[in-house]
Amino acid sequence: MSESSGHVVIAPDKFKGSLTGAEVAARVAAGLGPDVVTVALPVADGGDGTVDAVVACGFTRVEVEVTGPTGQPVRAAYAWRDPAAEGARGPAAGEDAAAVPAGPGSPPFPAGPGSSPFPDEVATAVIELAEASGLRRLPGDPQALTATSYGTGELIAHAVRRGARRIVLGLGGSACTDGGAGMMQALGVRFLDAAGQELPRGGAALRALEKIDKSGLVAIDEVEFVVAGDVDNPLLGPYGAATVYGPQKGAGPEEVKVLEGALARLAAVAAHTHGLAGAIEHDGIVRPMGVAAQPGAGAAGGVGFAALAFLSADVRPGIEYLLDLLGFHDRLDGARLVITGEGSLDEQTLRGKAPAGVAAAAAKAGVPVVAVCGRRTLGDEELNAAGITAAYALTDIEPDPAVCMSEAGPLLERLAREVARGHL
Repeated sequence: MSESSGHVVIAPDKFKGSLTGAEVAARVAAGLGPDVVTVALPVADGGDGTVDAVVACGFTRVEVEVTGPTGQPVRAAYAWRDPAAEGARGPAAGEDAAAVPAGPGSPPFPAGPGSSPFPDEVATAVIELAEASGLRRLPGDPQALTATSYGTGELIAHAVRRGARRIVLGLGGSACTDGGAGMMQALGVRFLDAAGQELPRGGAALRALEKIDKSGLVAIDEVEFVVAGDVDNPLLGPYGAATVYGPQKGAGPEEVKVLEGALARLAAVAAHTHGLAGAIEHDGIVRPMGVAAQPGAGAAGGVGFAALAFLSADVRPGIEYLLDLLGFHDRLDGARLVITGEGSLDEQTLRGKAPAGVAAAAAKAGVPVVAVCGRRTLGDEELNAAGITAAYALTDIEPDPAVCMSEAGPLLERLAREVARGHL
């Protein structure tokens, strides 16, 4: 194979606030020019933008009206694919769903039997918590004590009714710290006080939790649940959901204490009433153990705990799992270059974010990687250690950050032309 042969895989995450992953891929392809054969595969790490990325790669967008974090209705979406029934059925009777095609720049992946770009044939829903229960769904100020994950549970229930046999949960961008109780309430679980009354939604209410009634849980025995994310915090303690992430959701010091106690109570009652290893309360001291101490239990305000404890979810590194789901490794066969990127290449990039995951996967196949971004704070040595040969930032050609945001598309095409000159 000559240096000029082979295709270029374009696998970027979103540029937050300016371009989706699919739009980034389309702009890069345009900048590389018509003579360069490209394969666009927008990616995500389980956080904001995961549904958009998966839809851009060939899944169907399903839109549903659900309960937002403050109780108001919101329109949310998840990504869906059922190879066995693709094109042969719509939503189940009585369901409110709309299939929305991917936007401009989406790759024309074949979807018919025998031509699937995906690694298996299981009916799969990819659900992004932020779609229903995220900070972006708040109609006003954060409501740290009462925000709920109920809408995420409604999305799960919708996908189960539709026939999902695998549900992938992306848990970034949460507005709530309710330990996933709201999600489970939407799936039929009742959280009861000492009088047998169902608790209101929200994290603070869990301080009065006395019993968990799972008798009404929807039928999920045949559904595999996967949590795809890069958060490894436990549920409780100084690195737990309330302490670390509560302030990001509007919780002050006293509210953090309230939420920490509420989550501890949730874990303790779960352990006591259902034999789940959660936490033990003794002499006023909470000792995290078992599920509550597992990495990822503190994700999304404790939704990770509920997924582990009640849904028997498997926690997987977000970008690695999603690359497998989308068949990224198959796209590397015969590739001469991979172009990845995200809005900011910084220290967080090296901690399980999409560009680092793409670079690691490409390195195993011996394909070089370059990155594009809005800005970068990582040096060449750090990038090289992560498997990224070079990085090109919009701020290299436009010093004004505001212009970089407003004109990200055209600037990215210019940047891609520089990538082509240097690496193709």
